[in-house]
Amino acid sequence: MSKICKGNAYTFGDNINTDIISPPQYMELTPQDAAKYAMNAIDPAFASTVRPGDIIVAGKNFGSGSSRETAPLSLRHLQIGAIVAKFFARIFYRNAINLGIPVVECDRAGEINKNDALEIDFVKGVITNKTQNTSYQCSQLPPHILQLIQEGGLIAHLKKRQA
Repeated sequence: MSKICKGNAYTFGDNINTDIISPPQYMELTPQDAAKYAMNAIDPAFASTVRPGDIIVAGKNFGSGSSRETAPLSLRHLQIGAIVAKFFARIFYRNAINLGIPVVECDRAGEINKNDALEIDFVKGVITNKTQNTSYQCSQLPPHILQLIQEGGLIAHLKKRQA
C-alpha cells in the first residue's frame, strides 16, 4: 500500500451501521460471497460497480452497531482503497485498520460527491478532490499504523514479526 490512495468516491450519509455494510442474513456465506451484498440496503449496485481502490465517503458514525468484523471484511474483499467519514464508530475504525483498510476522518466529507476523483495523502492528512479542484484536511495516519496497513493488517503484521 502506498502512502497515497487514488480512487473514485462512493458517498453515503450518516449512521451507516454494520448491518447496512454487511447484511446479517449473508453471514453464513464465505466472506468473498457475502461481499457481493455489501451496502445492498442503500445501494444495490454498489458491490457490482465499485472498483479496486475506490473510496467510501460517509458522514457521521460510520460503522456503528455490531462489533463483528464482517463489515470491514466485506469491504476488504471488494478492495476498497480507503474510507473517509466525518467520524467512525470506534470498534469499526479499529477493525478496519486491523484488516488493512485505511480510514481517515474529515469534517468536510459531506462536500465530496459520488464519482469525484480523490487522492488521499495519509501522511500529510490531505484529501485532494481532482473533480472539484479542491482539498480538505483529514486525519493523518501515524507511521506505525501505515506500516500495519501496508503489511495487510494486524495478523499479517504479527506473522511478519514472528518470522
